[in-house]
Amino acid sequence: MSPVFLNSKELDAKKDDSLFDFADALSIRVPTSCGRTGECHECIVEVRKGADALSPPTEEEKFLRGNYRLACQACVVDTEVDIDFSVLRRQPRILTAGTKRKTKLQPAYVRVDDEVVFNDTDGPVVVDSYRGAIYGIAADLGTTTVVLNLVNLESGEIEYTASFENPQRFGGSDVMNRISYDGGEDSGELLAVMVSSINFEIGEMVRALKIRRRQIFEIVAVGNTTMRDLFFGLNVQSIGTRPYKSLIEDEFRESKRTTTALTTTAAELELRIHPKATVYGGPLIASHLGADTAADLLALGIEDQIEPIILVDVGTNTEVVIGNRDRLLAASCPAGPAFEGGEVTYGMPGYDGAVEKVVIDDRGVADSSAIGEIDPIGICGSGLIDLIAELRRTNMMDELGRFTDGSGEYEFSATNNLTLSRADISALAQAKAANYCGQAIVLREYGLPIEKFEKLYLAGGFANYVDEANAIDIGFIANMPLDKVEKVGNASLEGAVIMLLSTLKREEIEKLTSTVEHVELETAPDFFEFFVEGCMFKPMESI
Repeated sequence: MSPVFLNSKELDAKKDDSLFDFADALSIRVPTSCGRTGECHECIVEVRKGADALSPPTEEEKFLRGNYRLACQACVVDTEVDIDFSVLRRQPRILTAGTKRKTKLQPAYVRVDDEVVFNDTDGPVVVDSYRGAIYGIAADLGTTTVVLNLVNLESGEIEYTASFENPQRFGGSDVMNRISYDGGEDSGELLAVMVSSINFEIGEMVRALKIRRRQIFEIVAVGNTTMRDLFFGLNVQSIGTRPYKSLIEDEFRESKRTTTALTTTAAELELRIHPKATVYGGPLIASHLGADTAADLLALGIEDQIEPIILVDVGTNTEVVIGNRDRLLAASCPAGPAFEGGEVTYGMPGYDGAVEKVVIDDRGVADSSAIGEIDPIGICGSGLIDLIAELRRTNMMDELGRFTDGSGEYEFSATNNLTLSRADISALAQAKAANYCGQAIVLREYGLPIEKFEKLYLAGGFANYVDEANAIDIGFIANMPLDKVEKVGNASLEGAVIMLLSTLKREEIEKLTSTVEHVELETAPDFFEFFVEGCMFKPMESI
């Protein structure tokens, strides 16, 4: 019996076991969010040796080329041949550029002489002796990616940043699936795996900086409504059914609590920092508009903003906020995963091997560049926006998404023969239409012409790599002059840092979020008309 090697670890081959089974046996984590059915395209592995000893590629693997397989689909059929495979590196790109806001330091934990004091609402409380530094962690709990900043609460400086794939993806790639999962027999598993992953990263931080866990006194966490409430161990089932509201929001609306923000102890959540540390969850806006959007607004200084602005935080759920300090309207758009790797034949997240830029020359031939400067194996969201825009610019595709030569697909990479099909375009059209509806309907409700807005801010990891002109040309974002479009990177994380550094700013954003007007898109009488218009690949018309 020949061995199977994974990351230099060895096991005996067992007939009919999948490569995923071998990873399980070796306790090596492989990304997945579809229950190992092959639908999510996430468990990609590279087979370095012994490909012929595996079962033939399945229909679910038709998007792969070369030595790549899905771990859940590739099974051992010949135990006499050595097999060597590796999990693709899937370290998310950390956004180091983005909006930065100076904040007057007023953290919850401060040094007083040789003691660390917690400024509780009931008065200052001594929590420990001063041990050389006071740290806090700002956490952006994204549906796809989690990012942590270790912040020195005395200087305000960020001293360490870590990011990792959200480990809850086994419960589904979107919040609705995770809500369903958490309502089943495995309730609590999503919280447990998140806490375990954060504790692991904290361990990496303290080892790298040679500090102690006991020097970390607070965590501020932001995320969409579901991600935040899951992290605090709350029942999230009400968020999954109409009117899609957190239990916390309901209690706030019924005047049973003064804020939608949350506070608990690190010990309660089993987070391995100082035993008397606190955990603060940023306030919600309404429904699926959560603490991450509140953090966006804080990062942009919306409480001081006089001229109206547009904020678009692009993701599986895109958030749109429009207005200024006096009036804010907001909506959540269920865009789905098409621009993040799902529902598109060769779609994949923004990892090494994903096409991120496309230009089509006058012969109709695409020039594609992939992340990591390696041969492309798929295409991510920014590449898809480029590709659609270029097909329109060269008149190879009409605004309805049909190829003008009548063909059923277009090859955007001769390497590995990667193509975009009519079915792919249909999925992208519907995802784009959700973004379009959110922006168009909220703009209409706000009642100002587009030229009256000072800025359109694009937030989020995906948005940071988008070509703004191409996004405007296909109607992905509102038709603003390019000089008014500004990328602000991971504004949610920056907002979490501000909340960590200033209890005053926490209070301000808590008050402001309670005044935001929530626009429920599906209740607009002309929603369907907007959606049909949004499915077309053309600039957004004036509202």
